[in-house]
Amino acid sequence: MIFSEKLAILRKNKGITQEALAQKLNVSRQAVAKWESGQVYPDISNLIQISNLMNVTVDYLVRDGECMMAPVASTDTDLEHLIDFRLEANVNTYAAFMNEAPSTRLDSHDFRYENGDYTYHDTYVGGEQFAGQEAIWKKGKALYAMNYMGRVLAKEFSGNFLKAALRAANYKMPYRGPEYFEDGEYIYKYSVNGDFTWFQGYEEIYWKDIKVYECYFHGGLTRVAS
Repeated sequence: MIFSEKLAILRKNKGITQEALAQKLNVSRQAVAKWESGQVYPDISNLIQISNLMNVTVDYLVRDGECMMAPVASTDTDLEHLIDFRLEANVNTYAAFMNEAPSTRLDSHDFRYENGDYTYHDTYVGGEQFAGQEAIWKKGKALYAMNYMGRVLAKEFSGNFLKAALRAANYKMPYRGPEYFEDGEYIYKYSVNGDFTWFQGYEEIYWKDIKVYECYFHGGLTRVAS
């Protein structure tokens, strides 16, 4: 996804017209229209203002999809297998209503999936406001972990839609869901900085331009000090 597409989506999700955005940025409506049509590009001061207004990073705005979403160099076969397994576990646990496991902590919700040498475990506490961690082991050795914390912001939130979005994750965006997912009146989107070895991100869901859910997450590969 390129800048012009991102700007249009972010603006619409905020419920802001081109005229209103132009007024906030102290530019003309024609300038915003040209940005969204890809005819011209805003200068750095406008990019910073846009990032603040839309609650995204400048890095997210300016980097195109292919550059931003490449999780790792393709030469690392072990890392490729790890990502493949993470995506496989993703569609066989919470996001697919499958493989719920006994609680490992007081009042926790747990999911576990195994295939060959790999084991995946996801555990979280809470409900409408929640926190959790997912981790992956290979032959009993921890390789990867991600922590997340999120909350429901409105009664229109749909857990089924969130799960559908998470199931749509792909190799280029293997952290949570895809960069953008839409179904009916719901829109899911997220931004991430870093790659699969070390990253942080933010995901949100909108219903009719109303933000109904948000979640912050960060993670990467684990490593024991030598």
